[in-house]
Amino acid sequence: MTSNKPYLIRALYEWLVDNDATPHIMVNTTIDDVMIPNGIDKDGQVVLNIATRSVQGLEMENTHIAFTARFSGAAHNIYIPINAIMAIYSMEDGQGMMFAEDTSIKADSTGDSAVGSKSSVKKDVKKSSEKKKPGLKIVK
Repeated sequence: MTSNKPYLIRALYEWLVDNDATPHIMVNTTIDDVMIPNGIDKDGQVVLNIATRSVQGLEMENTHIAFTARFSGAAHNIYIPINAIMAIYSMEDGQGMMFAEDTSIKADSTGDSAVGSKSSVKKDVKKSSEKKKPGLKIVK
């Protein structure tokens, strides 16, 4: 079954826009294929305003979100893989949804599933998340 994450992102985006809210996405910039201007991320994360008045050519596909936005007066093409999106929420009141970190486990080279390594990945994720501060900020 395909991931429900892109469908939830599109639904929440539409709901936020219908309610005159300003949709923002929180992005994990350490994920491969994230294309953003250099220097706008902090601690491997960035929050981007994806309201229609702030971006041009917004594409919300099952695999990615892409658009053009201006940073420091210069237009930049932005490309965000769906697995890099950590949250979508309203700037005004913070309503929205955070997504669990994608920790998909693939089969190892012998063809057996990686059940043994699954628990170690969860432990690593738990340890790294205990060290970090909460990711959401109130943006005014």
